Amino acid sequence: MEAPRLAHTMSSPTSPCEEVIKNLSLEAIQLCDRDGNKSQDSGIAEMEELPVPHNIKISNITCDSFKISWDMDSKSKERITHYFIDLNKKENKNSNKFKHKDVPTKLVAKAVPLPMTVRGHWFLSPRTEYTVAVQTASKQVDGDYVVSEWSEIIEFCTADYSKVHLTQLLEKAEVIAGRMLKLSVFYRNQHKEYFDYMREHHGNAMQPSVKDNSGSHGSPISGKLEGIFFSCNTEFNTGKPPQDSPYGRYRFEIAAEKLFNPNTNLYFGDFYCMYTAYHYVILVIAPVGSPGDEFCKLRLPQLNIKDNKFLTCNEEDGVMVYHHAQDVILEVIYTDPVDLSLGTVAEITGHQLMSLSTANAKKDPSCKTCNISVGR
Repeated sequence: MEAPRLAHTMSSPTSPCEEVIKNLSLEAIQLCDRDGNKSQDSGIAEMEELPVPHNIKISNITCDSFKISWDMDSKSKERITHYFIDLNKKENKNSNKFKHKDVPTKLVAKAVPLPMTVRGHWFLSPRTEYTVAVQTASKQVDGDYVVSEWSEIIEFCTADYSKVHLTQLLEKAEVIAGRMLKLSVFYRNQHKEYFDYMREHHGNAMQPSVKDNSGSHGSPISGKLEGIFFSCNTEFNTGKPPQDSPYGRYRFEIAAEKLFNPNTNLYFGDFYCMYTAYHYVILVIAPVGSPGDEFCKLRLPQLNIKDNKFLTCNEEDGVMVYHHAQDVILEVIYTDPVDLSLGTVAEITGHQLMSLSTANAKKDPSCKTCNISVGR
């Protein structure tokens, strides 16, 4: 089986990048591990006095890139031709899955001015902890390398999706949203004990809670945004909410205008599937000027409440009229407490379909419909 190729996606942010070594086979170059051990038949010469990188600095971290720099002693600095960077996911740093058993993940670049940008969605994922260590190297005329000792190991975590990335997801979601159907209520299913608890301990008001980690791994709302989940999809033949639910047999229903109106802002939060044919879109409704609104304004694409592909609010003849997308399942997060007296709680007549639950659901990273060209 052919050995994997070394990644080569580094460039200088301050000057035109020198061409990175291409098509270096791990069969041809087997690098030292972080303890300085070399596998048999290594093409690397004995270590000479090349400067060892120290004081490693990681900066400008995004969901799929970072800048790296370090300090070096001036001795033999002019002999450096390349940098070897050992980049591993922190949780898998002792694993060699998908790699030659003797060779950790190595990135090879020509020696360019520091800081150097490391970018590549095929090996960097958003919101993921990594470890990194660096060697300096000098390529010899026979193709072998003289290398320094490894630097210290540094840990860092990549960032969430930016608004730019979320806008790419938004555009993909718009393609499959489908035609708009009318709705009149938002609804939330839970167990009877949930509603009893909110009545007894929170003055009859449902309280926002931190969103779980379902959906896209890079979503900036997962584990951070506080809100209350509502649904709004209707059955095509009845125009009413479905009677089945994975979240409990008791349902709170509230008139749409009490949560979604010109005094609220609407944001796009995520687009994902769970190895199924149907897709989910997460929207956030936040009262204007609320803490939730301020949180979303910095991180999420804002939608026009009157004109978008997912959920609209328009006035017709003095009455608010609402529509939702037919071909995606909408999950709506409302960022403020909601008093139960504003709606009704009743038991549903359908089934509790646990298989439809999205609690901490993992996104299918192979779906071409709902993934974008950055790390998963």
